[in-house]
Amino acid sequence: RPMPSLLRTHGRFPYSAINARPRYAWPGGKRLAVYLGLNLEHFAFGEGHGGELAPSGRPDVLNYSWREYGNRVGAWRLLDEFEELRLPVSVLANSEIAGHCPELLAAHIARGDEVVGHGRTNAERQGDLVERDEAALIAETTSTLADAAGAPPRGWLGPWISQSHVSPDLLAEAGYEYLLDWCHDDQPTWMSTRGGGRILSLPYPQEPRSPEIGRGCLRITHDRLTVEVTRDHVASSDHLDHPISPKITRVQRDHPRSRRDHSRSHDITTRPR
Repeated sequence: RPMPSLLRTHGRFPYSAINARPRYAWPGGKRLAVYLGLNLEHFAFGEGHGGELAPSGRPDVLNYSWREYGNRVGAWRLLDEFEELRLPVSVLANSEIAGHCPELLAAHIARGDEVVGHGRTNAERQGDLVERDEAALIAETTSTLADAAGAPPRGWLGPWISQSHVSPDLLAEAGYEYLLDWCHDDQPTWMSTRGGGRILSLPYPQEPRSPEIGRGCLRITHDRLTVEVTRDHVASSDHLDHPISPKITRVQRDHPRSRRDHSRSHDITTRPR
């Protein structure tokens, strides 16, 4: 029986040890599911938040243009890789992408890639907003991406992986089925929401996101989870890309499906939906 705690808790899900859970499998009896998440983001120039990959002045021309390189060049190189390797992709898209570079979003939609809501822009943080404004951000993002894709997104990742205390509630109430902001497990987890609802939390590990460490981390993660699934632990994993670096194509080619051992019977490459 757990001891009572004086610490504040989120109240979304209880503790669960992975080696004490019921056994289950993915469709087709597969044990390990891998999805590719490609972040397509647009930033304000000279204001708001922005990833600082190298020191710069104000306005931050260096880092802004580096990020813009991803939308103009890097993402298109990745598309070529996805096509060659026949890999499905989940596009984690700022809704501002639909206006800034609609051709890029349309190219992913045309190949059947899933579009995941990722806020309006990564120049702002969702968790900084009051509830009314956060609900408006979710509604605006959903409407814009639905117009572009022909259907509303079913999954969500907050810009800067930022959440308020009510984000899961607002997302569930807006019709979202899953979120990616939490990295607390190797398996999907149901999260409770207000009014007796729930939303599914899918694993979103942070370590593979860096172009500098992603290749080695992806190999290690896949190999480790391959061992885990032979011990009756079903798992899911992701590989996350930001298309800001030309090095990313080398990272992508080390995805397990592009390796000679990709035919292992326990692996599937899929999308979160």
